Amino acid sequence: MINWQAIETVLLDMDGTLLDLHFDSFFWQQYLPQRYAEIKGVELQAAKQLVIAETKLNGGSLNWYSTDYWSQLLDLDVVKLKHEISHKVAIRPYCIDFLDALRAAGKDVVMVTNAHHDSLNLKMDKTQLADKFDRLITVHEFSVPKEDPQCWHEVYKLYPFLGTTTLLIDDNLHALESAREYGIQHLLAIVQPDSQAPRREIVGFDAIHSFDEIMPVFGVTDE
Repeated sequence: MINWQAIETVLLDMDGTLLDLHFDSFFWQQYLPQRYAEIKGVELQAAKQLVIAETKLNGGSLNWYSTDYWSQLLDLDVVKLKHEISHKVAIRPYCIDFLDALRAAGKDVVMVTNAHHDSLNLKMDKTQLADKFDRLITVHEFSVPKEDPQCWHEVYKLYPFLGTTTLLIDDNLHALESAREYGIQHLLAIVQPDSQAPRREIVGFDAIHSFDEIMPVFGVTDE
């Protein structure tokens, strides 16, 4: 699937790609509404409806990924609530082996995430993955989400790369579409970002279930 000799830079998403998206799914769909209802003294169904409505309103925007935005909107410390269930943060299968193999093969390895700094820091503290990257980039550094092709121009300013020799792996199909529009030629989706949710049928992009399917071997070309 990947000719590793043609790849110099690997851009990797965090949630749903390197890490199990179940943490985020559980937090937004169950834990946040539950804790909001408890703290604010409202019905759980009303809390769920509020979160769902705001998610639909802000989906794909910078606000959706901003813990500052949600904390202000709900008058809650969202980061503190995430820490309450941080034990649920989990690395996806073969992630560490894959990152180590990329480094051994001499690739530039860069994380590009829509996650807010607070969420990034929490998950790097829990997983200890930060030192496996040449650079960690959150789009909140320049305020353009990955769904916008302009994001990749901003990423380039922070860590220059060639579109023809760069691979992006992301569970967000809109992010992959914007990267394709920008000129990144090697794109891979994730079939099952959330281990507790059904596998998805991916249309328009090659996709993998886990990293063992594309594990680079130093000095060997996989096609």
